[in-house]
Amino acid sequence: MDETKAGKYLTFKLADEDYGVSLLKVREIIGMMPITSVPRTPAFVKGVINLRGKVIPVTDLRMRFDMAEIDYTDRTCIIVVEVEGQDAKLQMGIVVDAVTEVLPIKAEEIEAPPEFGAKVDTHYILGMANMDGAVKILLDIDRVMTAEEISELEKAA
Repeated sequence: MDETKAGKYLTFKLADEDYGVSLLKVREIIGMMPITSVPRTPAFVKGVINLRGKVIPVTDLRMRFDMAEIDYTDRTCIIVVEVEGQDAKLQMGIVVDAVTEVLPIKAEEIEAPPEFGAKVDTHYILGMANMDGAVKILLDIDRVMTAEEISELEKAA
């Protein structure tokens, strides 16, 4: 049992799956707003937004996880998270289908991520929260992007 993973998580939907990210990493949740695309970035990098005078890179988590792209709805939003960059902390936005709730998750509800073998990379999954028969995938938001991708985002911003 890993006590360090217990805590409050912001949960959200991507396709039909439930995900969670530590509330300590979340800076704010905003509705969709115009995103300025940045040339020569990976497809999942939507571009940058201007949030109260600060330029923040935005990635689409659906595309990052190789899910089908969908049209944004009135529930689509951007979660602004703080990730560990190479030199400093970096704020970035992640586009999700819908934010659901903030949940306290106990250590005993968190299981280790499943092993799919060497070909499947799951290092960005903190664990699986097994709650009321539903599984929520808890993300280590610092690891959802590789160091190279984060440095590209830093350049984009």
